[in-house]
Amino acid sequence: MSNNLGHCAAQQVLHRSSVLENQSRIHPCTTTCLSYGVTPCSKNDNASPLKQNPMLSNLFLGKNRSPKKTIVLQGIHRAINMPICAVLTTDPSPQLYGSFRLDPNSELQVILSSPPQSSLMQITFQITNCGDSFVLHWGVISHGRKGWALPPRRPDGTKVYKNQALRTPFEGSGSSSFLTVEIDDPEVQAIEFLVLDEAQNKWFRNNGQNFHVQLTGYNHHILDKSISDYANITLPEDLVQIHAYIRWERNGRQSYTPEQQKKEYELAKNELLEEMRRGTSVDELRARLTKTPSSVKDGNNEKNLSAKVEIPDDLIQVQAYIHWEKAGKPTYTPERQVLEFEEAKKKLLVELEKGTSLSEIRQKILKGNIKSKVSRQLKDKKYFAVKKIRRKDRDIMQLVSKYSSKAIEEETVVIQKPPTALELWSRALKERDEGPTVNTRLFNLDDRELMVLVMKPLGKTKVFLATDYKGLLILHWGLSKNAREWMLPAMNTLPANSILLEMACETPFVDISSANPAHELKHIEINIDEGYYEGMPFVLRSDGYWIKNNGSDFYVEFSNETTKILKDVGVGKGTARALLDRIAQMESDAERSLMHRFSIASDLLDQAREAGTLGFAGILVWMRFMATRQLVWNKNYNVKPREISRAQDRLTDLLQDNFKSYPQYREILRIIMSTVGRGAEGDVGQRIRDEILVIQRNNDCKGGMMEEWHQKLHNNTSPDDVVICQALIDYINCDFDINTYWRTLNENGITKDRLLSYDRAIHSEPNFRPGQKDGLLRDLGNYMRTLKVEYNLDMKLFNPAIIIHLNSGCSRATYYSWVIDVVRFAFNFQAVHSGADLESAIATCLGYKSEGEGFMVGVQINPIRGLPSGFVELLEFILDHAEDKMVEPLLEGLLEARAELCTLLLNSHERLKDLIFLDIALDSAVRTAIERGYKELNNAEPEKIMYFISLVLENLALSSDDNEDLIYCLKGWKHAVELSKRKDDHWALYAKSVLDRTRIVLSTKAEYFHQVLQPSAEYLGSLLGIDQWAVNIFTEEIIRAGSAASLSALLNRIDPVLRKVAHLGSWQIISPVEVTGYVVSVNDLLSVQNKSYDQPTILVAKSVKGEEEIPDGTVAVLTPDMPDVLSHVSVRARNSKVCFATCFDPNILTEFERNGGKLFYLRPTSADIVYREIKEGDLQDASPSNLTDSQTPPSLTLVRKEFAGRYSITAEEFSKEMVGAKSRNIAYLKGKVPSWIGIPISVALPFGVFEKVLSDNLNKNVEDSFCVLKKGLAKGDYNALAEIRRVVLQLACPSQLRKELKEKMQKSGMPWPGDEGEYRWEKAWMAIKKVWASKWNERAYFSTRKVKLDHDNLCMAVLVQEIINADYAFVIHTTNPSSGDASELYAEVVKGLGETLVGGYPGRALSFICKKSNLDSPIVLGFPSKPIGLFIRQSIIFRSDSNGEDLEGYAGAGLYDSVPMDEEEAVVLDYTSDPLIVDGNFRISILSSIAHAGIEIEGLFGSPQDIEGVVRDGKIFVVQTRPQV
Repeated sequence: MSNNLGHCAAQQVLHRSSVLENQSRIHPCTTTCLSYGVTPCSKNDNASPLKQNPMLSNLFLGKNRSPKKTIVLQGIHRAINMPICAVLTTDPSPQLYGSFRLDPNSELQVILSSPPQSSLMQITFQITNCGDSFVLHWGVISHGRKGWALPPRRPDGTKVYKNQALRTPFEGSGSSSFLTVEIDDPEVQAIEFLVLDEAQNKWFRNNGQNFHVQLTGYNHHILDKSISDYANITLPEDLVQIHAYIRWERNGRQSYTPEQQKKEYELAKNELLEEMRRGTSVDELRARLTKTPSSVKDGNNEKNLSAKVEIPDDLIQVQAYIHWEKAGKPTYTPERQVLEFEEAKKKLLVELEKGTSLSEIRQKILKGNIKSKVSRQLKDKKYFAVKKIRRKDRDIMQLVSKYSSKAIEEETVVIQKPPTALELWSRALKERDEGPTVNTRLFNLDDRELMVLVMKPLGKTKVFLATDYKGLLILHWGLSKNAREWMLPAMNTLPANSILLEMACETPFVDISSANPAHELKHIEINIDEGYYEGMPFVLRSDGYWIKNNGSDFYVEFSNETTKILKDVGVGKGTARALLDRIAQMESDAERSLMHRFSIASDLLDQAREAGTLGFAGILVWMRFMATRQLVWNKNYNVKPREISRAQDRLTDLLQDNFKSYPQYREILRIIMSTVGRGAEGDVGQRIRDEILVIQRNNDCKGGMMEEWHQKLHNNTSPDDVVICQALIDYINCDFDINTYWRTLNENGITKDRLLSYDRAIHSEPNFRPGQKDGLLRDLGNYMRTLKVEYNLDMKLFNPAIIIHLNSGCSRATYYSWVIDVVRFAFNFQAVHSGADLESAIATCLGYKSEGEGFMVGVQINPIRGLPSGFVELLEFILDHAEDKMVEPLLEGLLEARAELCTLLLNSHERLKDLIFLDIALDSAVRTAIERGYKELNNAEPEKIMYFISLVLENLALSSDDNEDLIYCLKGWKHAVELSKRKDDHWALYAKSVLDRTRIVLSTKAEYFHQVLQPSAEYLGSLLGIDQWAVNIFTEEIIRAGSAASLSALLNRIDPVLRKVAHLGSWQIISPVEVTGYVVSVNDLLSVQNKSYDQPTILVAKSVKGEEEIPDGTVAVLTPDMPDVLSHVSVRARNSKVCFATCFDPNILTEFERNGGKLFYLRPTSADIVYREIKEGDLQDASPSNLTDSQTPPSLTLVRKEFAGRYSITAEEFSKEMVGAKSRNIAYLKGKVPSWIGIPISVALPFGVFEKVLSDNLNKNVEDSFCVLKKGLAKGDYNALAEIRRVVLQLACPSQLRKELKEKMQKSGMPWPGDEGEYRWEKAWMAIKKVWASKWNERAYFSTRKVKLDHDNLCMAVLVQEIINADYAFVIHTTNPSSGDASELYAEVVKGLGETLVGGYPGRALSFICKKSNLDSPIVLGFPSKPIGLFIRQSIIFRSDSNGEDLEGYAGAGLYDSVPMDEEEAVVLDYTSDPLIVDGNFRISILSSIAHAGIEIEGLFGSPQDIEGVVRDGKIFVVQTRPQV
């Protein structure tokens, strides 16, 4: 025991000393002078710890400190990332508390001690015969508190685990491990703990319980002494401050509350007073606290050297500037800058002490223009600060772009081709049912094709090969048990006429005769009956020539997990198929070299432009497959760099011309140009994301750590990735030694916790197979070069040695030709591979001239002319601050530059292409800066986050063709920031509406890209044999590479803040789909993503990270997590029509979990999810997608209405037999409501008119078709519904109907449409027919069947009203529908016509409630987020008015259409100019008027009402009312 303890104590002393020494050496700032900040107490106070750390503030200066004698430095209340001194000391009188057996070989000993001059309690834990992976999982028991408490004083290396426990690693010492915990809190009564072996994930407990060490009564009386015990002892306050500071450092520099500060200060004072009570003098305390050997030595050396050498101020300033830049250009106070100058001076003195001369120092640090930078910084101030550019006060509306491409349907180019001979052969073979087809491959043989099918009948393998190749053809083949190896086939597998060779077999193709010469083929069938083989390698021979697959052997896999799948994508619907077919035909030429590919792409651009958006989408898909190395770059073809450059220039010139001439395609053209890039490889940031996919594909490592790293790279690339890549290379080189992997990471500052701290955490360790070694080393080595380039790590692009090598053995003319090519290619290479695109793009715009000699002379690029005033200085600012940690000034500079470029890009410019590439580089730099700036927002105020959102939104708008909605969102965020600064009561509620609208814009943009790009990716991918997984994620990768993904991440940060401040609801709905299913709870979606549920399932998943797949059979996913709107799982949910929502209320999720296995119905609304449990028998009826005749509620009676002899009636003639409740109610209001409520003029086409028109002789043919379709519908042919609607629209108008309608309208004072021309009447007649036809829309038809309502008895009247060109439309429920509270009404208001309110348009309306006892005080619940408003010229609307809309038990309202005569105009709304939003008095006036109108109408009918109306110039109009359901 004594030996072990002595060894332990010695280790403690040595460890503490070394840590202190290393800390001082590694962090020179810990010795910075602070003499002016603390009251001097002695001549030796320059050695005080207070002066060793500039981070000391007045944190522990006590109550009586003088403001004049203290220094307040920024950062003291934040966590400081500096090594913490281990809290390990020795105790001369330890006591063994107890021993515990962990396993047969290991024992745990707990030793208690109390140092003689301290009030601490020390608990030492020692484990014998153990490894180095043990961790103490612990907490303390405090007086009067339940559960574990986490003391602030903790040993070095301690981590907080889920805010519930501490975890401290044991330190190895021979075969044992130990650690010491110090307790200084008198409230602590005991320590409880468990021991964890992390390597084996094994827990050690004390007979199944926590270990418990009681501390009460053991030398703890010292901690309980009060200050009165030391009344006669005088203690200088500065010593208490120093000792409190030392305690703070030992406790890990935590952020203390004022109460904790006071407690720590008192504890420090008590400890010193106790030492003085034991006899220690004040001088001895001062000597111990303020002197260390290293500090005295450093101080003396500094004084001696300072006396001999005077360092010039300019060198001190430059050295301080260099340190400031390396620190990320933080914002320093003037006082802190003085400290930085002192530290710089000290560092230079150290250099002088080493023997470096002043001239050598000057030569070393005065490089480039750094001296001028320093002088500019200190010109009018005495400290360094990041200069912020002043953005021009431009009208943001100048950035609006309304260019939009044609509708997708119009661009779809589908040409039906007859099937080829190989397709017919494949189809016939599959019809023979030879077993399931596990692989289909199509290979190009110059102008011919070879198709291979692999089938697996009854456990056997059959390989079928067919080709349209002409002439004799021999198959030279073998079999593989490991990928691509050659093995001799067994004799019983050989087809007829085969010949066995040494390691292969040769089999001739046999002709298949056909009456059609074009369908003549050759084929071979191979049957493999025994042995397990992975695939078949082969080559072809014809007339003595070998035919290979791009220079390599052909290979066909025999498994279901084949890499390349010829996916059935139909006829290429939604694509420019003719173009894609042409690309596929030309691919064999394109893969010869990049020169060929770029030239072919140039030749195809005209065809792409003719096909519109989908044409350019096809080019983009093809170029991106190339950029991600899914396609061959060079097939043994020698091509000069000059030739590649020439072909690339031609392609980018043509793209530039299209950019200039066709502004509606600029966004997609930008993406193409960024993919092609200046050096044919696109921007480096995107290449980092793309090339990791290539590594995963080439080396079959798509899961585990590599997938987690891939996701991290997509979310946020950083210099850490260089270290991770190097760690993987070292791990592989050391024969997959995992300790080497961790050693490389740890030596470069990356710990396990750091890996877990990424937004996309890396949980797993690498786990590769020996067979992957060579491929991974090759690919990761190449990848390392890309990563180093991205982060400006040194990389030699070329050097004279290359030129010397080229010169050997070639003519002088060839030599100079190659020199010019290499220099030009190197410059292009620099554009892609240097630090990278931003710097080279700016250099290209500002001009570049080589100052070299020899072969470098003459390389020059002229500056671009006509740049805006101050633009050059702006670009220089961007370059100076491109690596700043504080990214806000950089972001402002980047966006100001993009805004300035915007005008230039819209006009013809002689260097337009260079300007486009500059804009692309600036765009990419914004994304990189935002990712780097996430830390800046960790503790930021909401205004700061909202400001960052506005910056990213502006960046996205500048990259979009049709950006009007984005610009209005941007204006909304700016207004939200202003409201927040003014402390407006509604700022968070308003900001939440802007957030919701922004999410709608992002979702719409993502869906548009998916619609435009994904079909082309799938079709072209099938033609070219692209990896299926690469095709599946194609559009997602495009979306996530842009600013939209960064914007989505920022929205997720601010959303919970706004919800909390605004007291909002519990749901964020990502995919709003009405569903019914059985509730199943899971811990995380990842664990069940490959599962298939055999019944409709509502998954309640505690964890959803965003990259998972949604299991088959899932109809809804509910989670407390907040995945991005653009995340993989969100896109999948929307595309698969799965309800997907985040729930912020844990009680709701708990309720779902409690009801596991039960059947629930979910119906998302604009702001909530309505849910209820239903019975098993209601499953089919509750599902909106189920349109069957299954069990339904009892039938309702509906009386058929007959034609009453009149085609049209006025409002005075409305009756129950003639019209529905909608018409009757509006007529009832006429003359009864107050004059300030307007009622529109109305006439109607009564019940029976449709049937009368249908039976008219004019419409005999229409009636016949109608009757036939109705019979089909009665037999269950539901496709007849759409045909019936089409037939109804063919009805001709009887002259009597037109005559009567005209008379009634004119008599009522309504304008007659025909007075403006016959075409106006035709529009009105078509609108009437559309109302009638809506009786047969699917939703309405099946709703009648559900309640067993005879659909034939449902009759449709048409209410005709003059449209009021509304400023706003509203709906009122005079009883709050959410709460059922009859004392208040609820209403929603939208800008423009009410169709956006009742027609399911995305976004929220303005919503409010109003107490009926106080109608002049409406309470806003939510501001509007609907991006679109509908407006119309003075016109007429024809409203549906059936006899079933208000039938009790049948909610018929809203099932049928109301159709305006003229088409509404959709207008993108700017709420920042809407007085209803920005003018509080106007808002109260309008909302209270709406509330008053609702109560007036409720009073007339004597029951709660559902009221629709509009506001025009402040006047209220009610257009319809019905009883509230």
